[in-house]
Amino acid sequence: MQKKCDILVIGGGPAGRVAAITARKYYPGKSVLLARDVPKGVVPCGIPYMAASLSRPEDNAFPPIPPALGIEILEAEAQKVDRGGKTVHFSGGAAVAYEKLVLAVGSTPFMPPVPGNDLGNVFRIFKDLDKLKPMFASLAAAAHVTVLGGGFIGVEMADELAKSGRRVTLVEMLPNLLANSFDAEFGNLVKAKLEANGVRVLTGARIEALEGGARVERVKLASGETFDSDAVVMGIGAVPNAQLASAAGLQLSAKGAIQVDEYMRTSDPDIFAVGDCAEKRDFFTRKPVPVMLASTATAEARVAGSNLYGLKVVRENKDTIAAYSTSVDGLVLASAGLTEETARREGFEIVTGTAEGMDKHPGSMPGAAKVKLKLVFSRHSGLLMGGQVSGGVSCGELINVVGVAVQTGMSVSELETLQVATHPWLTSAPTGYPITTAAQDASVKLCKAC
Repeated sequence: MQKKCDILVIGGGPAGRVAAITARKYYPGKSVLLARDVPKGVVPCGIPYMAASLSRPEDNAFPPIPPALGIEILEAEAQKVDRGGKTVHFSGGAAVAYEKLVLAVGSTPFMPPVPGNDLGNVFRIFKDLDKLKPMFASLAAAAHVTVLGGGFIGVEMADELAKSGRRVTLVEMLPNLLANSFDAEFGNLVKAKLEANGVRVLTGARIEALEGGARVERVKLASGETFDSDAVVMGIGAVPNAQLASAAGLQLSAKGAIQVDEYMRTSDPDIFAVGDCAEKRDFFTRKPVPVMLASTATAEARVAGSNLYGLKVVRENKDTIAAYSTSVDGLVLASAGLTEETARREGFEIVTGTAEGMDKHPGSMPGAAKVKLKLVFSRHSGLLMGGQVSGGVSCGELINVVGVAVQTGMSVSELETLQVATHPWLTSAPTGYPITTAAQDASVKLCKAC
């Protein structure tokens, strides 16, 4: 079967969907075809909540793309990109000719090379409803589940599995939870919350082997400790799906992702790459970073989708700030930009400012929660480089303000004198608004150092 379209998007996840929809909006006279090899996709960030918070796995399914948008759907696996003929060959014998091609082919969950990783009930977390349903059914039948990895997916899976009544052990190789996104004092808050809910948290620990018969029965640590476990969930990251691009001769980064410029263009001017498969560079250091977030992926997709036939939308924030948020049994943590530890490790001379208070005023208002904000500034320029916050649900949007401030290059004085709207039910008090208070704390330190 031979087809032809103007814009071909490969990948049905968040990046692919947004790229196709954006292209359709900016180029209404162009035909758009989206090809996907996972017919039943899911909301990636919602996967852990399929264990307890959602009534059934299907509640996390991706809604269909509205037919009114006029985006054609092809359910097939892309097998080869013929750049010379500007054609992509798919499973089942289909071939699609294109003018512009967007690769949004995602990533594959990493499986550590430990003995026993092929046993039954050892799971990787795929973004595929047909794979997730049997996984969660098996987890629901397990008494004791081990989660490997103390990043976002691992922490959230441990929290949800504990809510579902499972006995849970969380194993993290680094000294702290969420160590790549938060300083230790914030990671310790998550650890305490999980442990208070019955999760056994092992940091600085490494799995040496998985043992059992047909299914996993025990976990052996490098320390020599062995404990029983009916299931193991791997939550230790993913690797970019770059095989299709590599076989087509596109340039890859040193980390194995598809190399792109600020407008998501690959080494072929008619091929773009977005999402987990595309290279990411840190906003401040410009070094490659393994950031795989739907929010980042969709931002890239909007850049690519709007600029397929010429640069219409100028991208001023050219690299990745890595804005994260999570919620663990009501404790919200969020971060954007560099942590204090990362900034110091990279050699930046910095000063930090902190603020603690309540997210409503007065603090005795019903539902008020404690908030802690930490901001990281350049010591010499006063430029905001990052922030971290913990508290209640208001932190989810508070970190977006911090993210905007990082991306737009706001200074400590600009943030200290920021004018904000406040209300007793909605925000912290104007006398102690977290952003202005933390900025003032940093400003005082800078003045004392002069």
